[in-house]
Amino acid sequence: MMKNASVNLRVKPATKKRLEALAHATRRTKSFIAEEALEAYLSVNEWQLRGILDAVNEADSPNAEFADHAEVKAKWEAKRAQMA
Repeated sequence: MMKNASVNLRVKPATKKRLEALAHATRRTKSFIAEEALEAYLSVNEWQLRGILDAVNEADSPNAEFADHAEVKAKWEAKRAQMA
């Protein structure tokens, strides 16, 4: 089993109280709650960054296709007019 690493961080007093309250209510440790929150944050932000980088790479590729702004705007306005 891999040994856990320590991380020290500073949080606002209100955040610390919320962490303590959630740990108490769920009968989990503060470390468990903080790691779960950090894992969720990292997962979402890593996913988003991968998506952005993939889109930039696609846009930079020689076969990239771009939509004409005026054409997209006209289609959007026509769709909005149908919904009204």
